[in-house]
Amino acid sequence: MLNESARGVYIISVTPFDERGALDLDGTDRLIDFSAGCGVHGLTILGMMGEAPKLAHEEAVAFAHRVVARAGNLPVVVGVSAPGLAPLVALTKAVMDLGAVGVMIAPPGGLKGDDAIVTYFQNCAEAIGNVPFALQDFPQANGLFIPVSVIERVVATCVMLKHEDWPGLDKITAVREREKHGMRRLSILSGNCGIFLPFELARGADGAMTGYAYPEMLVDVCRLMAAGRRSEAHDLFDAHLPLVRYEQQPGAGLAVRKYVLWRRGVLKSDAQRKPGPRVSRETAAEIDFMLERLERATAPRTVRAAS
Repeated sequence: MLNESARGVYIISVTPFDERGALDLDGTDRLIDFSAGCGVHGLTILGMMGEAPKLAHEEAVAFAHRVVARAGNLPVVVGVSAPGLAPLVALTKAVMDLGAVGVMIAPPGGLKGDDAIVTYFQNCAEAIGNVPFALQDFPQANGLFIPVSVIERVVATCVMLKHEDWPGLDKITAVREREKHGMRRLSILSGNCGIFLPFELARGADGAMTGYAYPEMLVDVCRLMAAGRRSEAHDLFDAHLPLVRYEQQPGAGLAVRKYVLWRRGVLKSDAQRKPGPRVSRETAAEIDFMLERLERATAPRTVRAAS
């Protein structure tokens, strides 16, 4: 089960669709195999970049079933956020019965004040029982700023903070400081396409729960930082930063990520379920340019022997 000791990279998975907009379950197998081969420590599905609102309940369950079955020993966390508790509880029960290790919950926009946020999570915890969950702190998406004092009040009912506040480095520091003074420890995994990942790890994050078309970079940055090889971690991250930044664009980022995964041979199609954009010809050319530069920047360098 998901707990406060979770570490590493829990990659946020896209949801593969075919050109007609149907779930591509065979492509899901290929995607999971690719993620596992990149060395990720877990998978998170049906997040905000997983097009979850576009899936019917039955489709979400079918997708979760395929992912859990294919993932083997890799833990799977499922996003279950919904406007009301009934669909949240129904999906939680279904995916936990399938073998998920926990769920991820983001509070809905419109909650007024700290007490309302705390009450919402208390209601969620009561409704789903002893299922461990990650609190998704993503004010850019729902307009809710969750201060550390609120996280401290919610911590009794969750095991993980999916940290996506921005700017948020000082928030990580503050959470870790509160833990030194009696607050129960949380696993902190960062999001936002990993755009601040090396700094977040240095501040006390345990890893990343985010998406990026090169999961192996996220894994290697976490490994290098854990080994104290900070400069190497930043060098590797900096090589990827132009593409990370490009993927971070609001509204266009998922199309970019799916296009790159398609270029890498992971996805059969880069289609999103409608409504959802495809990359334009101009955007595709820019991405291809960045991929060429990335390949050169990260290619193994041979050392010529002295004559």
